[in-house]
Amino acid sequence: MTDTQSNDLNPAIVLSAADHRQLNILAMAGLTHTPDQSDDLLYELERAQIVDDTHVPNDIVRMGSTVSYRTDTGQEPKVTVVYPVDADIAAGKISIMTPVGTALIGLRVGQSITWRSRDGRRHMLTVLTVTPPVEG
Repeated sequence: MTDTQSNDLNPAIVLSAADHRQLNILAMAGLTHTPDQSDDLLYELERAQIVDDTHVPNDIVRMGSTVSYRTDTGQEPKVTVVYPVDADIAAGKISIMTPVGTALIGLRVGQSITWRSRDGRRHMLTVLTVTPPVEG
């Protein structure tokens, strides 16, 4: 059998220490009821470069960032990456616990990543713009 993941794009990602800590808690808590998505998030967390909360560049996708990205089908959605409790697809708020949310976290403008939909199909996205979260 061929390892299809060997051709996946997995660029370097950056996370704030606070996001990393909170997302680890979320992923560990989800292992019993959303094991595949929790495993995917844990993989991303494991490979992330962790930086002090005050040193996250503005072009990095973090929790609460609003992101526009290009899909492999040419669409350019604009979404805000949020915790599951705040998710609202109609309002453009996607959960970090979705395949796209997990793929976006930690990316910087111009980076591309491959990700797998829940049905196992492989996709690619490229980050176009990032608006940092509003503090407060």
